Amino acid sequence: MKNIWKIGLLVAAVGVCTAAFAERPVLIHSHNDYTRRVPFYQAYSQGVASIEADVFLHKGRLLVGHEVEDLTPEMSFEALYVEPIVTLFRRNGGRAYRDSDETLQLLVELKSETDATLRAVTKLLDRYPDVFDVTRNPAAVRIAVTGRVPRPADFAKYPAYVGFDGEWDADYTPEQLERIALVSANFRAYSTWNGKGAILPAEREKLERIIGRAHDWGKPVRFWSAPEGTTVYYTFYNMGIDYVNTDRPETVAAFFSDFGNKNFCIGEHRDAAAGVTGTRRLDKTTRDFRGFQNDKLQLSKGIALYEPTYLNDGGKGVVKNVIFLIGDGMGLPQIMAAAYANKGLTMLAMNHIGLQQNQALDSFTTDSAAAGSALATGERHDNRHIAANAAGEPYPSLSDFFHGRGRSVGVVTLGNAVDATPTAFYGHSVERDNADELTRCLLDGHIDLLCGSGIREFTRRHDGIDLVAQLEKQYDFVRSVSDIGRSEGKVICIDEEMGDAAEEKNLGLLAEATRASIAKLQQCGGDGFFLMVEGAKIDYAGHSRCMPGSIIETLSFDLAIAEALKFADSNGETLVIVTADHETGGLTVIDGDEHTGRVMGLYISDDHTPAMLPVFAYGPGADAFCGTYPNTEIPRRIQQLTEER
Repeated sequence: MKNIWKIGLLVAAVGVCTAAFAERPVLIHSHNDYTRRVPFYQAYSQGVASIEADVFLHKGRLLVGHEVEDLTPEMSFEALYVEPIVTLFRRNGGRAYRDSDETLQLLVELKSETDATLRAVTKLLDRYPDVFDVTRNPAAVRIAVTGRVPRPADFAKYPAYVGFDGEWDADYTPEQLERIALVSANFRAYSTWNGKGAILPAEREKLERIIGRAHDWGKPVRFWSAPEGTTVYYTFYNMGIDYVNTDRPETVAAFFSDFGNKNFCIGEHRDAAAGVTGTRRLDKTTRDFRGFQNDKLQLSKGIALYEPTYLNDGGKGVVKNVIFLIGDGMGLPQIMAAAYANKGLTMLAMNHIGLQQNQALDSFTTDSAAAGSALATGERHDNRHIAANAAGEPYPSLSDFFHGRGRSVGVVTLGNAVDATPTAFYGHSVERDNADELTRCLLDGHIDLLCGSGIREFTRRHDGIDLVAQLEKQYDFVRSVSDIGRSEGKVICIDEEMGDAAEEKNLGLLAEATRASIAKLQQCGGDGFFLMVEGAKIDYAGHSRCMPGSIIETLSFDLAIAEALKFADSNGETLVIVTADHETGGLTVIDGDEHTGRVMGLYISDDHTPAMLPVFAYGPGADAFCGTYPNTEIPRRIQQLTEER
């Protein structure tokens, strides 16, 4: 990537071991570290790459402080920095960080007379050659000197393990350049930027000239006296500034931690860390989810978009079929992140757009049970309730409504078929985890098709009842989406691949299931059909703070939307509704590139938020979904349109 060094170059240039930099793409420098509430340890606990101490030789002692009048005997260089480093280095078995090969730079700013102060510093450090002398121990803590740096001609007078802070416009001999550990410059000498908005182009050009010179030398660059803030951090990252100079090490470390899950670009191979993101159990029915495989969170190309014909969009017309698509956890930021990455989405071609509020009856922030049930029944619910009031009395769902009018009904989810949202369309319970009670509701026979993962919930005995044996009296059980249309009767398709995270090889699985389900419901007869399709794992990605996962899951969902719109255009009597049950994670897109499709985003939470949600509508009666309203209005308006037409 243009904005970070080749790891080998950085190792060669400054001797820094960079195993952890694949996860953190910048070097964090704790500026004026002695001003922290807990000097050294506060920054060290964040795994920073560099810590700075301003050092005076005062009355024969090495003391730390900004000005002479600030100095106290308690603020000694040895007590604040040398002793803690030695103790931890040796405790960690001869390295700076116990759980990483990343090393540490101690940047010593000389505040008093150069030669005397530096000789006192090296005399102290010479007592611990295993900790500070890289010529004896390649894993040693790196020592670099800034502030009153010796003249380049005098570099050789000091121990070989001492590096120096360089000036970008200096002319060093090859021997002198070897002693340069980094290049630092005063940001305010080149830019007036306050960290908001964008740097002026002329000022940015000056900064990039310095960066270019340092990198031509093979040295990392640092700007001191720079502004701080989120915009600064990603701007410096994009510019290729190696050290982020900060007085807020915790904030910068948090921003750059798990950086691969905050960035995405189609067609770009991510140097993803091994393992998975989001393997924690989300809830009872999703306990088998294996997480987002980090090395598969990439796509070689974007998805194709479908352009609707708009021939039967809006206004009056017969609503014979309804396809209701719910992106679980999909707020507007999730939609826009996917749209920026893919340079468009089919759902954004839908012209009739509204906004829905989604508070639960007993809580400001809803769970999937209450929100899914509101979308299914038109009634507000307590959290954890599935299409039932507090007394356990069932609320009729859209599935019940359409079944009662002789129309075939299907429920499809790219997740567990017994999770909250799908069960809201075929079951009733006061507890979303009552899988036995919810799956037995299928015996009512009000749906003609169920498709999702979660075979465990069907094959285990339910209170001594062999549920599959009971269901097989009404349904054909199949184990693959490709088999949905092979049966003449009602179908339950439990395909475990529907529970896997979306990736390149299965990106079109939900679209395939949607297409097959539409065809199947047409075969079932009746005067039209109702189909609910859920993109379940956009929510999982939000709980996992995994923006690449969210984007890929949203693209998978958008392919299913395209199938719904294609059918609506071919049929002319189909209403398509696209919305979400809630937003998950508080995602905010903070940066991107509209030409390459690169997107950068941050989550503020790992749980649901009460954000308003977009509602997209297409087909006859679509104009009825414009405006702002509670989520309960969506099923009510669907029923009204169906009855009117």
